[in-house]
Amino acid sequence: MSEFEATSTAAAAQPEQAKFEAAPNRKKGAVPPGKLKEQNLATLDVTTLDYLTPEVISRQATLNIGTIGHVAHGKSTVVKAISGIQTIRFKDELVRNITIKLGYANAKIYKCDGPDNEVGQFRSKSSNWPDEFEEDGKIWRLQRHVSFVDCPGHDILMATMLNGAAVMDAALLLIAGNETCPQPQTSEHLAAIEIMRMENVIILQNKVDIVKPSDASENMNQIKNFVEGTVAGKAPIIPISAVLKYNVDVVCEYIVRTIPRPIRNFVATPRLIIIRSFDVNKPGDEVKSLKGGVAGGSILEGVLRVNDEIEVRPGITNRNAEGKVQCTPIYSRIVSLYAEHNELQYAVPGGLIGVGTMIDPTLTRADRLVGQVLGLRDRLPEVFIEIKISYYLLKRLLGVKTADGSKQAKVAKLKVGESLLLNIGSTTTGGVVSKVDEGNESKATAKITLTSPVCTKEREKIALSRRIDKHFRLIGWGEILKGKMVEMNKPAFAGGEEKA
Repeated sequence: MSEFEATSTAAAAQPEQAKFEAAPNRKKGAVPPGKLKEQNLATLDVTTLDYLTPEVISRQATLNIGTIGHVAHGKSTVVKAISGIQTIRFKDELVRNITIKLGYANAKIYKCDGPDNEVGQFRSKSSNWPDEFEEDGKIWRLQRHVSFVDCPGHDILMATMLNGAAVMDAALLLIAGNETCPQPQTSEHLAAIEIMRMENVIILQNKVDIVKPSDASENMNQIKNFVEGTVAGKAPIIPISAVLKYNVDVVCEYIVRTIPRPIRNFVATPRLIIIRSFDVNKPGDEVKSLKGGVAGGSILEGVLRVNDEIEVRPGITNRNAEGKVQCTPIYSRIVSLYAEHNELQYAVPGGLIGVGTMIDPTLTRADRLVGQVLGLRDRLPEVFIEIKISYYLLKRLLGVKTADGSKQAKVAKLKVGESLLLNIGSTTTGGVVSKVDEGNESKATAKITLTSPVCTKEREKIALSRRIDKHFRLIGWGEILKGKMVEMNKPAFAGGEEKA
């Protein structure tokens, strides 16, 4: 159905599973009948839901884990080793063998019966695997259902990485064992997750299969010195080979044992941030078979249900004759919910889902809705065109190699009139500084006029980037104190008439 419906490559374990996989007329990505827990909207009670509720984790990932680190350190490869899914899918990515857009893959992590200190107790399978199965003479039971957000490591794609960081509960920091540590984007990505106040980090020392033991040990010491005093200072460091799948079972074990229970609010008004959107129709499709646009993202709070009446903000933006920004929210209805191959009746916070709507697909194709917010009609936060923020600047510039190996340049103060790149949730937008009040170091504030409106709320975290040497570099972070609201037009109804 969508980018989120990636093809499973896991091998069949049980005879009946193998028979199902070999069926000649089997629909690609189909789930074996009776293998997943059923969801029932009629009996749904959101007050009883938990991120480990069997009916939830059977079908939907409830934990978002990002892969971060320098370019070509093995982020996409380790995701494939755990989930079986190749997250590099687009032509430019395949040609250049780098991640450009955010990649996604879901995986289930299982544990077999036995003593806790037994080796090889954990393994991973694809998202549509049964919750309990027999393999190698052991019974394996579902422990976690995770969604990986594969971030690009190239320096010019930092804004894309920050968009992914907005939905992460934890991070796998990939560091190649055959290069000195830290590399430029290793430092920048670590600073980014510190900005997001992410405390759950697992460090993976990759490519240990191509270095000598003495070199791997030296690299391990470099990693320890690098992360000392940071949010990853006490993070476990696991030597792995993503290509050979060496120690991948240990990574699964640490995900289960060390990443704490995420805080979720199931009873709040649902709010989903859109990090992908697309048109699933193919050229030449008949008019009667056309489908509405699909929005992909992660629910921050609340529960979305099939047939919910929804709104997308800011929606369609334009300027009137006086040059004033106006927004027209998009109203529609949820016609389907998917987590990769798994069809859902309701979706909860955590994990990446595809929301099938009745929105005109021309509005959703090619990621046109990225950065917008989806939720119940008339219950979303306000849309701002100007924001006042409290901010904190990094002391030195990160992610830039110096020719002589000297310290990075200091980050200059904000100036009135300068242009910045802002990451607010999954939104990337430009802004011009209109006022700066430095105050003291802990209470510096600034007013920023945005180039495009943003649906957000007070206390939302933001990342600040400045153009340096033709590329935007992370210079600091902040928090929204208040904002100037945009005039909202009458809603645009997509896929149905306005109700009386």
